[in-house]
Amino acid sequence: MVAGIGTAKGLKIMRQNTTEAIVGGLVLVTALGFLAFTLRSTGYSVGGSNYELTASFRSVEGITAGSDIRLAGVKIGTVSDINLNPVTFRGETTLAIQSAIAIPADSAVVIASEGLLGGNFVEIVPGGALDNFEAGSEIEDTQGAVSLISLLLKFVTGDEATP
Repeated sequence: MVAGIGTAKGLKIMRQNTTEAIVGGLVLVTALGFLAFTLRSTGYSVGGSNYELTASFRSVEGITAGSDIRLAGVKIGTVSDINLNPVTFRGETTLAIQSAIAIPADSAVVIASEGLLGGNFVEIVPGGALDNFEAGSEIEDTQGAVSLISLLLKFVTGDEATP
């Protein structure tokens, strides 16, 4: 009988260890999923290299370091830095673009919105030039963020003047 009790106890411990191993594995898989999501959200890419372009905006409202840069709706990079130029009082941005993507030299950069409740992102509107921006170049054709509040105020007050 003692042997039977020991075997039952051993099976109980084995079942408990198996359950703990399965739960531990699920926790590990979940943690790795969160890590992958975080790396993807911040624009980190393994093995991919980027080149940087700069752009100056009147308003960078809604854009932060890490915001998406999109071309035709496809993410091609991230905003890596934003600073205020103390001389021109414009928002100076550094754009990290995937090196496999060549941007025509007459392209424009626009701060666009995903909708009324969505966030903002940087959109590149490609031009038709045969030559492309080199790393470190400045994109001069820019359009800053449009404030939704000012648009609503213009609509309510009937004001047709531009800000």
